[in-house]
Amino acid sequence: MHDAAISFDFAGPGRALLRALRRWSSVIAAFIGVSILVPGTARADDWGCQVILCLSNPGGPEQYGECVPPVEKLWAALRHGYPFPTCDFGAGGSQGTSAVNIFAGAGYCREDLLYWGGPEQSELLCNARGAINVEIDGALYTRVWWDARGADRTITEFYGGGTTQVSYDPTQSARLFLEHEYENSGGQGGGQ
Repeated sequence: MHDAAISFDFAGPGRALLRALRRWSSVIAAFIGVSILVPGTARADDWGCQVILCLSNPGGPEQYGECVPPVEKLWAALRHGYPFPTCDFGAGGSQGTSAVNIFAGAGYCREDLLYWGGPEQSELLCNARGAINVEIDGALYTRVWWDARGADRTITEFYGGGTTQVSYDPTQSARLFLEHEYENSGGQGGGQ
């Protein structure tokens, strides 16, 4: 466990960060509270619940040392084709909280991760293995692209309270990429 001093400027962006940290802290408290008060429910030490907590961190899933082992186990499992772990919140627990992995490809990718590859550089590919969408209270909270731009790299998009980041639809990225390619080629076709 790492000890670090954190100071905040409570004006402007600092205030938004503080609100986001409070929100994330309340999610952790809710998971722990449910696990303590309701016997037989998933506890924060259950792998699936640990993974959801770590993936919901705006700073990235492995920002904190306690998250590294469960998240590394997740990446290994997903690379081998195993299903995404589950977290049983129990009766009345964390309604609207979930995480789902979607394997990436040309049809589901960030626009900046798309590239031309394959035989003759003619196939549109995604430079990530997948994206995990974490929803809290039924709304997208974080999206984590894993194995992005090479093994063991993640890109975390934070959409929780106080953020100015605008959510987008990864299923539309290929269309946008191709439109930009067409515009950049002066209307002469796309690609390489």
